[in-house]
Amino acid sequence: MARSQQANQELTEVLNQLWRLDTNRLKPETDYIISLQGKAGYVAQGSNYARDRARAPLFTYVNEDKLKDFINLLDNYETSTGVSEKVTSEELHENRLFIESMMETDVMKYAHKYLVSKGQSSSEPGQFKRQLYDIWFRLYHRDRSGGQDSCGFEHVFVGETKFGQEVTGFHNWVQFYLQEKHDHVDYKGYKARDNKYTPDEDDHVLNLQFSWNGLVKPIGGCFIGVSPEFEVALFTIIFLMSTQKMTSVVVKVDEYVLELVVYRHGRSIGTSYPKLLSSNHKDL
Repeated sequence: MARSQQANQELTEVLNQLWRLDTNRLKPETDYIISLQGKAGYVAQGSNYARDRARAPLFTYVNEDKLKDFINLLDNYETSTGVSEKVTSEELHENRLFIESMMETDVMKYAHKYLVSKGQSSSEPGQFKRQLYDIWFRLYHRDRSGGQDSCGFEHVFVGETKFGQEVTGFHNWVQFYLQEKHDHVDYKGYKARDNKYTPDEDDHVLNLQFSWNGLVKPIGGCFIGVSPEFEVALFTIIFLMSTQKMTSVVVKVDEYVLELVVYRHGRSIGTSYPKLLSSNHKDL
């Protein structure tokens, strides 16, 4: 899928349809407010020092009432790799409720229909739900020294730390807001590609730099304001339509030119994230 321009065009059409169907997406300046502030600087490899170009938090307001069910999932994980996860029956129930709620949305219904048409998923809803569970919630070994210490959802939506030395994953805006709210995250500023654009505060995609519990992530990419089902649907489609260890596709979604990256970990997602290449119809 990542290798041909025709495939990229098809994926662009699919993702724009997902975008149009994402009625649960939050609206900038209404449901949330961000403050981009300064452009983040260079961080040396292995360093945990980053000059702070943003004295205030990234998020100044988020309407949490629209995110309650999703927020409940974000405290279910041990963020250190190498430490086995202990999944309670309550957490299993929350995971399944999350999948059930996503299946009720037009975004996931469209993704399911598309994947069935491509022979990548069963038309039977129960089997598709199990497939989603395996892709996002099935535990696996990320750190060879540990037990079942990770899953796709934890890595992408919650974030992890590797050997207590670096931040890995952590590509979800809701988790960023919550961790910032509790003073665990320090936003350092936005990252701009080759100085060719400056992001706007109503953009729905952002490259950024931050520290989490004292560990610096030099650059990370995330959507802003989108619904959880949009991200799950988008990256599930890319994951299932490619057998490569790493898939990278460039697409245009609404006003954004994005590189979408997915790493495979067996039958599950290893990581997935967007990189903003340009916005507001500006040239790359």
